[in-house]
Amino acid sequence: MERAFAKLLDKHGVPWEYEPQTFVLERNPDGSVHEALTPDFYLPDQDCFIETTVARHCLTAKKRRKARQVVERYGVMIQVLNRHDLLELAKRWRWRGLERAVHKQPY
Repeated sequence: MERAFAKLLDKHGVPWEYEPQTFVLERNPDGSVHEALTPDFYLPDQDCFIETTVARHCLTAKKRRKARQVVERYGVMIQVLNRHDLLELAKRWRWRGLERAVHKQPY
């Protein structure tokens, strides 16, 4: 699904980087990472991170919570795109590859 999304960005000439940065949200007492978010894409021209997910709503809510924490702590822009959002993009941009990839993913 991420590959199909990347192809959609390429098709429309949108520069992107794949998982360029991990944002640490919480550390264990020994200093190791307990909770973090690594957004799937960074769009440098928009200075925006994109996290794509086709997971169930309860798991998507967790990603949205993490994204809000990253925005508050690091001051970056993150957009979480869920299954519905990705299907809407595929429809709007007429990209069957993304639509097929989303539907292939377990829900």
